[in-house]
Formats: sequence, structure tokens, C-alpha cells
Amino acid sequence: MNYYIEIKNELINNEINRKVKKYSINRSDLNTYYNVGKMLSEAGKRYGENIIGDYSQKLKIELNKKYNERTLRRYRQFYNFVTNLKWSAMPTELSWSHITELMVLSDKDEINYYISLVDDRNISYRKLSELIKDNDYGRIDEKTKNKLKRKEKLTIKDFVKSPITIKNNNNFEIISEKVLQKLIVEDIESFMNELGNSFSFIGSEYKIRIDNTFNYIDLLLFNIEYNCYVVVELKVTELKKEHIGQIQVYMNYVDDNLRKINQAKTIGIIICKQDNKYVIKYCSDDRIIAREYELV
Repeated sequence: MNYYIEIKNELINNEINRKVKKYSINRSDLNTYYNVGKMLSEAGKRYGENIIGDYSQKLKIELNKKYNERTLRRYRQFYNFVTNLKWSAMPTELSWSHITELMVLSDKDEINYYISLVDDRNISYRKLSELIKDNDYGRIDEKTKNKLKRKEKLTIKDFVKSPITIKNNNNFEIISEKVLQKLIVEDIESFMNELGNSFSFIGSEYKIRIDNTFNYIDLLLFNIEYNCYVVVELKVTELKKEHIGQIQVYMNYVDDNLRKINQAKTIGIIICKQDNKYVIKYCSDDRIIAREYELV
């Protein structure tokens, strides 16, 4: 096989497809880059590593300057990436830009996690880059990771990150619950993304009346996908057992006074400075979870 001629023809055909079949540009690109990467891998084994540089010099002259050595190495990396993942078919939701972000990763479970996010949420490659940079996969707990591997049914609590990152744009040095709440509300969309998907914001300092006393829920959210209210309480201390009692009261109130008959029971999330695994371990209400926060 004349690898250079075959590679050149693949690239030429793809350039033609990009002009004629604009509706399938992404599919044509990925197939071409995969095929070119495969031939570059085989040529390198037969003729040595320098062959990529030789091919690049010819392609830049005969076709386009964009086919430099770095680009050809990226195509070969793409072929190895797909081969290692053992994809039977190319995921249709991924663009080349998505894939270049994923190729920095080596863990197959982590890669599959991000692919599922692209598929489920239709996120851009820029958003994917942010998620990878923020270690989104690394901040879900091991139970959730095991569920993902076994393809088990997930709950609303599974994707709440640990720790939850909160942007401290004003560089507050002293953090009270009021300040923490202010930081969250100022960038509520970012905060809800830390909790997972499909959250909507109902209110902060949400007023409820219990007997003759007014109480205030730090944050009240609703999750559309799981069809339930979510009570969020903020604590700038270590998690304490009395925090469990407080959020249970608020959750029960929401269930009795706000929840419709077709909605699931309310979930409670306590966001604290330091978790205490024993408090949650001996909590009898499995609707409640605790997560630490981290200011960034």
C-alpha cells in the first residue's frame, strides 16, 4: 500500500464532502481523521516515526498548510483513542472539537461519563472543557461511579458534587451563612450545575410559617427531571446532628404544603464546611445528603 497516496485521497475526499454535503460535515470529518490516523499508525510501524513529518511536508505543499505535523499526530492520536475505547460506532453527538477535549483523558469510565453528559445535556465543547477542568467526574462519589459502570438507575442525589465549588468573586475573607448564600445567589446557575441537571430556582430565604413562627429555608429549588422540591441548607461549620433535624422539618413542611400529589418527596441537601460521616450514617432519612463546599 502507498500510504501517502491513500492518506492524500482521504483528505481530498473529505474536503469535497465538506463543500457538497454540509449536513454531514462532522461525520465525514471523524471518519476521515480516523482512517488517516489508522494509516499513519501503520505507516509509522513500517517506515519509522519520521514518516509523519515527511507526509506533512508533502501535504502542506500539495493540499493545505493546515495538514502540519501536529495535525497529523492528532489524527493518529484520535485513531488510538477510539481503538482503546473499543467503540463499535462513532458517537454521533460528538464533534471533532468535543473529541479533542476528551483525548486529554485516559480513564475510560471518565471519558464515557463526559460523553453521556454531551449526549444528555447537548453541551458545547467549551462547556465540556470547563467540566473537565473543574474535575466534574472526580467530584462525584464512588457509589455513583459504580452505578454508572453497572448502568444502574441513578437518583437526584447521585450527581451532587463533593466538594461543591462556590465562586468567591468578591474575595470575602470572613464567610458567614449570609455571605455564603449571597455568593450562591449571585451565580445561581453555576451553583445549580454543581448539583446536577434540570434544577430550577424558586427562592432564597424562602419564608414558611410553622405554627406561629416564621422560618426561612436558605434555598428552595425544584428538579424538573425528578419532579421534586429540593431544600438546601447552608452551614459554615462542621455538620452537626441538629442540622439534620432542622432540614427534616423544612422538607416535611414542603411535602405537606407545597408538594402536589404527582410529585416525588422532597430531597434535602446540607452544604457544610466540613462533613461528618457519622451524622449522615446514623440519619434515618435517606432523602438527606451532606456535601462540603469549597470557595474558588
